Amino acid sequence: MKVIGVSERVSCAHPVLAGWLASIGFSLPLVAADAPCGRDEARILDASEMAHATCRDLILTIADGAPCFMPARDGLPARIRFGFDDMAFGHALIAEWVRPEARPACGEPESARFLALAQKIAASDATVLILGETGTGKEGVARYVHAMSRRRDKPFVAVNCAALPATMLEAMLFGHQKGSFTGAGASGEGLFRAAEGGTLLLDEIAELPLALQAKLLRALQEREVLPVGATQPIPVNVRVLAAANRDLAGEVAAGRFRADLYWRLNVVPLTLKPLGARRLDIRAITAALLCRHTPEDTNLAWPTASALDRLMAHDWPGNVRELDNVLQRALLLHEGERIEADDLSIEAGISPEAVPMPSLRLSDIARSMQARAIEEALAATGGHRLRAAERLGISERTLRYRLADMRAAA
Repeated sequence: MKVIGVSERVSCAHPVLAGWLASIGFSLPLVAADAPCGRDEARILDASEMAHATCRDLILTIADGAPCFMPARDGLPARIRFGFDDMAFGHALIAEWVRPEARPACGEPESARFLALAQKIAASDATVLILGETGTGKEGVARYVHAMSRRRDKPFVAVNCAALPATMLEAMLFGHQKGSFTGAGASGEGLFRAAEGGTLLLDEIAELPLALQAKLLRALQEREVLPVGATQPIPVNVRVLAAANRDLAGEVAAGRFRADLYWRLNVVPLTLKPLGARRLDIRAITAALLCRHTPEDTNLAWPTASALDRLMAHDWPGNVRELDNVLQRALLLHEGERIEADDLSIEAGISPEAVPMPSLRLSDIARSMQARAIEEALAATGGHRLRAAERLGISERTLRYRLADMRAAA
């Protein structure tokens, strides 16, 4: 793991940077710029310390003018330059450079405490239930728990329980014997055994059929699986993480989820807030996404202060997925060297005042708005039903039902 320090000159000249990094979990040790630097060590150095830099360091320049960020290339260190007006995003980019690959991007002190709790939980083998709206980053948290655990060198396997037909889920999870059903020309090990020694994430666990919930409960309790068509169970050594975008306690009360499985999964709950409630995370995640989508041979397009303000003011009902879409469009369509506020195609939410009130029943209005939302989601995803369902915060199966209702009403 890379060890990152900050030079004494940077710490003295820019105390706000060190303080902010510490508030989000990065307490960087002070280092001398002219001291020997190990192969796994990297440093944030002042521009005046360039002579002591290696290709693993980051050179910081505070100066007015056009900001820039250049990743390390051709044997040169990474370099970043910004003035006062761009300091907020400059700090976010530095945090992105400091951030370990497995750690989700964050800019909120509360989010940093959440990740510290996740890291603490990772040290055990306890089952974790990760809750949050669609697009809040539940799989990223699951991968972080795996990366911080003793199982980090073993497989991480993720399955979306809503993306597979119910008839296939049992065989996909627990495996099957050759000839156990039509089309089973060979045996399959299943995802539990594919994750042997590692971590299995059951995403959208609320979509698991009730009959399969009982079999999952037994697998968790007995630490063994019974492949379809087999007569003898097979021991497994897997840590299970579950994720849901719905209130599982409410699903239990409604009879759609087994209470005993809920309590077996809910050993350690982790609840992610919507992105709109994590304003400083918006800035950090924006930095991470822009770095991800900018080609290596292209200069990163900095958002202006007004563009950043607009991003942080939006409620993001689609959470990180919506933010990602907005930034990708801005990168493709912006004309200047920077991303301006007008380059951000942010859809405004539907306000009550904007909804026309003809002489219709409330149920008719709700049905019309639902149909419009489904049509827009399908258009935005090129007709891809799974992605459209994710955008709407429902399962693909529910989307199919809604489409069937719309066809029947047409």
